[in-house]
Amino acid sequence: MRYEIRHALVQYGAETVLEDVNFEIHDHEKVAVVGRNGCGKTTLLKLIAGDLTMNNPDSDEACGITRAGVSEIGYLRQISFEDAELTVEEEIKKVFAPVFACERQMHEIEEALSDGTDHRLLARYHDLQKQMEALQGYTWRQDMELMLRQFGFSPEDLQRPVGSFSGGQQTKLAFIKLFLSRPDIMLLDEPTNHLDLPTIEWLESFLKRYDKAVVIVSHDRMFLDRVADVTYEIEYHRIRRYVGNYTAFMRQKEENLAKQEKDYEAQQKEIRRLTEWIEKWKNTPTKVSATLSKRKAIEHMVKIEKPRRFDTASFKAMFTPRVESYSEVLSARQLGIGYGSELARVSLRLMRGERLAIIGENGKGKSTLLKTLTGLIPPLAGSFSFGQRVEWGYFDQQEAVVNDADPQQTVLENFWEEYPDCVREQVRGALGAFLFSGEEVEKQMGQLSGGEKVRLELCKMFYTRPNLLILDEPTNHMDIIGKDALEKMLRGFGGTVLFVSHDRYFINQVATGILEFESAGPDGVACVRQYQGGYEAYLAEKQKRQAGLITDIGRESAAAPGSASNQGGTGSRQTAGGFARSSADAGPTLKDVFDQKTYYNPGKIRSRLQRQLEKYGQQLQESEKKAEELSMQLMDPALASDYQKLMELQSQLDEEEHQQETLLERMVEAEMELEELEEKEQQRQK
Repeated sequence: MRYEIRHALVQYGAETVLEDVNFEIHDHEKVAVVGRNGCGKTTLLKLIAGDLTMNNPDSDEACGITRAGVSEIGYLRQISFEDAELTVEEEIKKVFAPVFACERQMHEIEEALSDGTDHRLLARYHDLQKQMEALQGYTWRQDMELMLRQFGFSPEDLQRPVGSFSGGQQTKLAFIKLFLSRPDIMLLDEPTNHLDLPTIEWLESFLKRYDKAVVIVSHDRMFLDRVADVTYEIEYHRIRRYVGNYTAFMRQKEENLAKQEKDYEAQQKEIRRLTEWIEKWKNTPTKVSATLSKRKAIEHMVKIEKPRRFDTASFKAMFTPRVESYSEVLSARQLGIGYGSELARVSLRLMRGERLAIIGENGKGKSTLLKTLTGLIPPLAGSFSFGQRVEWGYFDQQEAVVNDADPQQTVLENFWEEYPDCVREQVRGALGAFLFSGEEVEKQMGQLSGGEKVRLELCKMFYTRPNLLILDEPTNHMDIIGKDALEKMLRGFGGTVLFVSHDRYFINQVATGILEFESAGPDGVACVRQYQGGYEAYLAEKQKRQAGLITDIGRESAAAPGSASNQGGTGSRQTAGGFARSSADAGPTLKDVFDQKTYYNPGKIRSRLQRQLEKYGQQLQESEKKAEELSMQLMDPALASDYQKLMELQSQLDEEEHQQETLLERMVEAEMELEELEEKEQQRQK
């Protein structure tokens, strides 16, 4: 046990935020903390970090916090930098203060030893050398520069003030500081906010490999599924531990609720039966003893609490567009976008009813495209046009959260200011659909959370009933219940949607097409490519393209209706491991063999699968050995300033790690087929 909280009570004034909290962190655990906005997740992190104290009475000996040894706790806060004028290098160097203190002591000893030999000083110097090695002090600059490059920063950025970077870039700088400090317990508050997809995927890989404990507060369901092995949920001020990732937690929670409801009803039925028997015979002298016995049976029952249904209150606004657009909603031809210099050139076609997700790295032009389409910035080249009868509504997450409204203004007044012709009942009805009901409409703008501001801006946009929704990061600051509600709303929407998002689960649930901003070419202009089909089809298409199976997007489109990837023949199929294989070069699956009974030969199949397992195992060992060699080369001090070589090595290491994941997936698939074969054989023998 690395850290433990027992029976904690946390209050803000008279308001109870957390009650009877029991929380554990074991070595190397990746712990997820989930719950509704405002339920106390960040409060829990502050309690762990020592920013808050428990409010239990001093006489309560059952409560307390226990830490194993001197455990260093690192906390990624949502607001990370106190002095925006410090340069990036000055800010990051704070992490290496112990290294610099050790260096100073070593220099002092070196000067003292210049006049002669002192065995005590030599022994101290030797200890300091060991300390420097433990702190990784000899490679601190190399580590810093490598981490900066991993998050997309250049060496020149070291001299820029941290306040000159965007919110997303500042989040990345906070990550760099935290990762370089290597704490025993890492606390991450909404770590995927403002991060692009490639960085989120890198972060997942980093955290899974991190050899110490991590506690994550996040609403990113796919991120939690891929990283967490323990999940805590905060609901109704209480906290409960579940073993497994987010999906496992939801399954256990539903099973527990169903069992509790069943047990509760059974106990209530028994109590009613005993009570009715007592009422019937309580005045009968011969039944006095039995009556008392049954009363005691009721009194001594361990009462099962009446189950509380999930806290699923969310907005439920469903609306239809004011008018229906024509078939073609938007088209762009070689549209140059950017601020002064061109970031990307975009060609796309958006048809009525489609929901096109825009994805890619930060800074490539995704939000810039939306601002160009809505007229906030002029195009630099090419052209675009909306179809006939298109009425669009635009949501900007950044503007929604920053919102420069009068902080004393109420929610009701803010909505009314934008739609002054509405009567009070219309305003309250519109706001009520987005959870601003009763006294909530009198809440002041300065008191709203990020999620509440997002809901208000969405409410105002939807009120116009546009037939084209243009949404920039609509799920940032939303809790999981809110995201679910928005997913259902957009899937049921009768119009067209164009949206930017880094939430892969949300994209997978909503998108019918993908517009990807890829890495910039030699001219510095990003390549933009449109994919037909949802997010899974896009991933399959990307894998095929990276494998060199597709050279022209015009010839093949992933998961389009009637395309090869959705049919038999020469298309691709999704395997148990989650990667695509071409059916032309993949061996027959077990199902294929059993379907073709004429050629069924279990011994031959078993032999083939075993050979595959041996082959994959050998390839995995070779890849792991190569990855280890590359890691050693990356740590070579002689390459500290050779940025091109370091990037090449890092790229090769990433490829090897990806190869290892693929081989492991193939091994799992082969093992599953072997198990299925054995089960089938056992059934045939019976």
